[in-house]
Amino acid sequence: MTIAKGRVLVTGGAGFIGSHLCERLLDDGYDVLCVDNYYSSTKDNIAHLLPNPRFEVIRHDVTFPLYVEVDEIYHLACPASPIHYQRDPVQTTKTAVHGSINMLGLAKRTGAKILTTSTSEVYGDPMVHPQTEDYWGNVNPIGPRACYDEGKRAAETLFFDYYRQHDLNIKVVRLFNTYGPRMHPHDGRVVSNFVVSALTGKPLTIYGEGQQTRSFQYIDDLIRGLVAMMATSDEVTGPINLGNPGEFTIAELAAMVLEQTGSDSGIEYLPLPQDDPVRRQPDITRAKATLGWEPTIPLADGLARTIAYFRETLGA
Repeated sequence: MTIAKGRVLVTGGAGFIGSHLCERLLDDGYDVLCVDNYYSSTKDNIAHLLPNPRFEVIRHDVTFPLYVEVDEIYHLACPASPIHYQRDPVQTTKTAVHGSINMLGLAKRTGAKILTTSTSEVYGDPMVHPQTEDYWGNVNPIGPRACYDEGKRAAETLFFDYYRQHDLNIKVVRLFNTYGPRMHPHDGRVVSNFVVSALTGKPLTIYGEGQQTRSFQYIDDLIRGLVAMMATSDEVTGPINLGNPGEFTIAELAAMVLEQTGSDSGIEYLPLPQDDPVRRQPDITRAKATLGWEPTIPLADGLARTIAYFRETLGA
């Protein structure tokens, strides 16, 4: 009988990113406990993992304490797209803050190493470009996006206070736009929006003139970064940016999606949402030096895989 490498808890494990992480951890020989309340995720994302005897699922809301025994915690639980996190902004803030308190308390009790996925949204609409980890950000604390932006900033505060006060082994990573298979087709994110619209013959919606920029990393690159961060020495706490420094305008992305799908969908222009960042690009110098990590999958290749996934799922 093969002994597992350890017991790993993944909160938000049935989500887009979480399901890919659970898959990778199982492949690496860990026992994996997936925790999710399915607020913005689906059981379909993890259905193929259920036959694995090393995989366990608990339906649970992280705003309530969880009593389990684990060696490592990947704390991903939080709605991450505007459609989902603005549906119930108070609950989003509670998930970011109370959820972090509960998971940090669990890590303290069990002595587990704990990693949290923060976000590039902590930089707000940045005045520094590209964004480095020592930039404190430009966030509207009372705007419609604040439940997520400030919730994640508060979560980072909690992680570093537990580190200083309780000597907890923490890891904080800031994720930039990530895309790939298992994205929710109606999550309001730009890649899934464009691909689904193109495949269903609907206009692609561009806010403003489409000159705002984003940096898109494929899911496989991100998962490599998360695993590498967890494996670093205890002295490495972060925060560390995980993103693809390739910068594209939204108009350029729309053109790539239309070309790869062969769609004749048009483009619909709408006003920019409040507090929508104008530029977004990670500085990954720290990730390269500390983790030996950088993304390897170009946007064109990742889009092709993502489009193939949505062709199949929409067809089904």
